[in-house]
Amino acid sequence: MCYPITTDSGTKRLVERCGKFSHITNPGLSFLICCIDSASEPLSMRLMQLEVACETKTKDNVFTMVKVSVQYQISADDQSTYNAYYRLSNTRAQIESYVFDVIRATVPKITLDDVFLEKEEISRQVELLLKENFGSFGYEILATPITEIEPAAEVKHAMNQINKAKRIREAAGDEGEAVKIRAVKDAEATASAIEIQAKADAEATYMSGVGMARQRQAIMSGLRESVNAFGKEVEGIDPKQVLDLMIVTQYFDMMSTVGHASKSNAVFLNHSPSQLAELTASVNRGFLASSMAR
Repeated sequence: MCYPITTDSGTKRLVERCGKFSHITNPGLSFLICCIDSASEPLSMRLMQLEVACETKTKDNVFTMVKVSVQYQISADDQSTYNAYYRLSNTRAQIESYVFDVIRATVPKITLDDVFLEKEEISRQVELLLKENFGSFGYEILATPITEIEPAAEVKHAMNQINKAKRIREAAGDEGEAVKIRAVKDAEATASAIEIQAKADAEATYMSGVGMARQRQAIMSGLRESVNAFGKEVEGIDPKQVLDLMIVTQYFDMMSTVGHASKSNAVFLNHSPSQLAELTASVNRGFLASSMAR
């Protein structure tokens, strides 16, 4: 006499006859012999994930929690299904023990900073060990990523403070460099402005000298023409007397202009009309110097 059993998709059942393994049922409807055959609980063939948290110490004596996510499944062939069911009594606990072994043998050899940098290598070692040991039990290890590295709260705070201090030092260095660059640029700008101003002043002084020389040249030409014209119009007068008369006239015009000015800074020195000859000689010497410079 037979009775029916059903096997859900993604699972298998192992059938024992009189306590001895008989066969494996695939998803669907199966019939077993009453009182002789017995079927196991459904054995999942889906991808499974086991979260393993392992506390360990690093080389620099920092305790940290390392979490590994083991992704595994039973291989599809019947022999693997048989081995997975009959050869392992507690799969999850045995996987955890292997993960603990690798983590506690690897992490103590490196510092906490290197744990973060070498987590891919640690994950690879865990995966290799599990594949080597669980392949014969019918399990296929797909991946063993390290999902979290969690030091103690005090250690995290200390690491954050160290990082904060480092960034403050870097910011201070950058700010000092910026101040230095600004100071250099300001000094260069000031030097350029001084150079430009000095060139402008030199050019202005040069042009002023040129203008003054041309002014004196024009005065000399005007005087020369005036003396020549006066000599032609009036006979018997020496050109020097004409020049002295013009200088005296300009002298009195200047005195008149100074006298009419309401705000004048002129300083009057002791002099007398008898000294006009000496004044005339001084003016003549100035004109002669100007003429030589031209």
